[in-house]
Amino acid sequence: MQPSLKIFSGTGSQHLTQQICERYGCEPGRIKIQRFSDGEIQTTFEESIRGSMVFLVQSTCAPADNLMELLLMIDAARRASAYKIVAVLPYYGYSRQDRKDKPRVAIGSKLVANMLTAAGADRVITMDLHAPQIQGYFDIPVDHLDSSAVFIPYIQQLKLENLTFAAPDVGATNRIREIASYFNAEMVICDKHRKRANEIASMVVIGDVTNKDIVIIDDIADTAGTLAKAAGLLKEKGARSVRALVTHPVLSGKAYENIAGSVLEELVVCDTIPLKPGAPEKVKVLNIADLFAVAIRNAHENKSINNLFIHSQRRDK
Repeated sequence: MQPSLKIFSGTGSQHLTQQICERYGCEPGRIKIQRFSDGEIQTTFEESIRGSMVFLVQSTCAPADNLMELLLMIDAARRASAYKIVAVLPYYGYSRQDRKDKPRVAIGSKLVANMLTAAGADRVITMDLHAPQIQGYFDIPVDHLDSSAVFIPYIQQLKLENLTFAAPDVGATNRIREIASYFNAEMVICDKHRKRANEIASMVVIGDVTNKDIVIIDDIADTAGTLAKAAGLLKEKGARSVRALVTHPVLSGKAYENIAGSVLEELVVCDTIPLKPGAPEKVKVLNIADLFAVAIRNAHENKSINNLFIHSQRRDK
């Protein structure tokens, strides 16, 4: 007999969780998250979850309270005798800290993986990790969803004449190559060099973009400085149009200002992170509730999620 399924949300992903539950055909579980006067968080499940397969939805974007909330939710579920606990992180925070690229720094993404496992998570469902190998930081199963499942249909309906994909840096090359292969399209690379985090020293374009309709694809837009600079450089090199599709809209600091002042036709993002108020008209949001609802259903029913990955299916096959 299959265990019952219950879906709960942290405060950082309530809107997305509501939409996931609507697609799934259930109501979000009742959970109380309160804070003491000093800011300390307390989580309480307000219904029985004994013997249930529990899905806890929370993006671990800023503030850090979102991560702490999720850890406490996992711990509370374990102590309430949940059958299985699945941490659903549409956006996996700290994923950019995936290695020691200089002396005496933390590997934040590994630390978060350790904390989720230690708290009691049995499985993780996430989307577009900054580095796919972060899956190896876990000793529990990780379902790593791909935004191409929502990006590819969007690109198809644009019907761009001279479609060319651009990688905003060398690290994104593999991701872009797979999507370009699906469309039988060309790709170029914007090779950047940073002085420090969030500050670009120089950038060059590798490839011909003359009279091309460029689609930049990336996993995270933080200050959007890279996107704005890359779009400007591509236009200088002769691109006819430049737009960007980014999975996680962190959009901190002067991001809105950078986007509004850029030559980007549009910035298309997923709703893994709620947008802050005042977003420019150029910013468009694609919903990922269907994708996560199917992943949750298949995890509950012990089915494969292979049908959620369309990025490697060439259009001419």
